[in-house]
Amino acid sequence: MDCTAGLLRKPWDLPFVAEPEEVSGLRRTLRSHLELWKLSEVTDAAQLCVSELVSNVITHVGPGTPAKLAVSMNGTYLRIEVHDPDARALPTLLDAGSEAEAGRGVAIIDAVADRWGVQLCSDRKVTWCELQTGLSPAQGLSPGVGGSVTRAGVTLCLCGDSFGEPPPVVSSRFLSTAIAEEAAIGMIADLLRWLGERGCDVDGALDRAQTHYEAKLAHGADLPPCAKAKS
Repeated sequence: MDCTAGLLRKPWDLPFVAEPEEVSGLRRTLRSHLELWKLSEVTDAAQLCVSELVSNVITHVGPGTPAKLAVSMNGTYLRIEVHDPDARALPTLLDAGSEAEAGRGVAIIDAVADRWGVQLCSDRKVTWCELQTGLSPAQGLSPGVGGSVTRAGVTLCLCGDSFGEPPPVVSSRFLSTAIAEEAAIGMIADLLRWLGERGCDVDGALDRAQTHYEAKLAHGADLPPCAKAKS
């Protein structure tokens, strides 16, 4: 299994001012990136979602609002986020039979995207949606979010054959917990043996690794920006 095949689809973001004339430029920028990422098959749906997310900010927060478009890969899903500074104006999904005009954009996103939601952070609101791309889990790798976890997943994938099981896939949402645990334990044991054969203090290495692990947890390493803001 080739776990490093495909492109490195790095997350990107673009600040903008929420005005109707900005929408076409954001759509073009998104299309260009998706072409580079070889995700042209989801371009139309992604552009529609961006239009509706931005229009929602213009309508419910106000024209001229400073905002940001952020695009990344979440496993095999394309994730589109629009950040705005108003955590009070929450998107509302109307009932299908409603005749109100407000909220239609959310209904469109709900129909087009595989999933969507809202994150409330200390200084902003993030309205997001995700589109399934059809990529394999390994192809959906993105370096930029959860770096150490991603590197660990890649390593497990590359080493999987050594532990008598098929290589586990990289995305945590598809990774078999039992296989991953055995592969990780085997890999740790091999690393400790490697250190021992070179005269290193194996127990000391374990203690230091535990210290590093706890320090990363304490400082919110590999957490999304919103999660860090809440902690």
